[in-house]
Amino acid sequence: MELDLMRTFLEVYRAGTLTAAARSLGLSQSTVTAHLRALERELDQQLFERLPRGVAPTAVADELAARVGTHIDALVAVGRSRPDRGLFARPVHLAGPVELTTVKVLPSLAPLVEQGLRLRVSTGLADDLLAGLPTGRFDLVLSTVRPRTRATTAVPLTDEEFVLVASPEWARRIGAGRVAAEGAAALRDVPLIAYAEELPIVRRYWRSVFGHRPAAASAAVVVPDLRGVLAAVVAGAGITVLPRYLCAGEFASGALVPLLEPEIPPINTLYLATRAGSELTPAIAAVRAHLLMQSRLWQ
Repeated sequence: MELDLMRTFLEVYRAGTLTAAARSLGLSQSTVTAHLRALERELDQQLFERLPRGVAPTAVADELAARVGTHIDALVAVGRSRPDRGLFARPVHLAGPVELTTVKVLPSLAPLVEQGLRLRVSTGLADDLLAGLPTGRFDLVLSTVRPRTRATTAVPLTDEEFVLVASPEWARRIGAGRVAAEGAAALRDVPLIAYAEELPIVRRYWRSVFGHRPAAASAAVVVPDLRGVLAAVVAGAGITVLPRYLCAGEFASGALVPLLEPEIPPINTLYLATRAGSELTPAIAAVRAHLLMQSRLWQ
């Protein structure tokens, strides 16, 4: 049984469409179709059901993918490895949320850059970035949501803890202990600084800590970058909810103070995702392992 046929099968199985598989493999769609037909003839079994948009694997395909997936990935990784060109023969394309990427990830990867890593970084929203994994646009994605497709492999990277924060002046005006005693009612007339109009981080905090959604009033300031939100709150524009890692320096300097320290703070798990099988590629494996190790120091 030819390796090319099995590799094409595995790519279609993970991508869910012939078009995406062809793009990833650098083949024409007709070649991908021919590979599948040849493999189905060799096995004398149907592997996929054709749908109006994409394909659905049969039970035979599920079993075959489980049996051969790791072996095909290992063989492909060996083929991609070129010892004569070094570990980081080509750039590694990494993507993630701009704040975590700039504050934690890039500083953590500096030692690998010194060893020869060439890094290409993109930032954006989780769904958009994850869509770039199966197509090969990205090698690694730091995601705020857990991907649940056959085309990706994900492991927990770190937990970000959310904190309700204000400048010392606003904390004084609100009153010491009022948020703990009165809950969200103590914040009714305080300007809110948010990441988006839908208040995603604020909503998560309010539901987790106060047991209800925030009031319908819109944010006073909306900045689609948590670093901008941080700057506005430090300047005294109002209050917000931020990941603790992002405002640790401001806590230490006194530029920000937490308004509440709940016994069980809200957290969000971030995942490190790769295209299924690519985590065996030496350069990607090196970056992945380094981030998993360094992330233990981010808290």
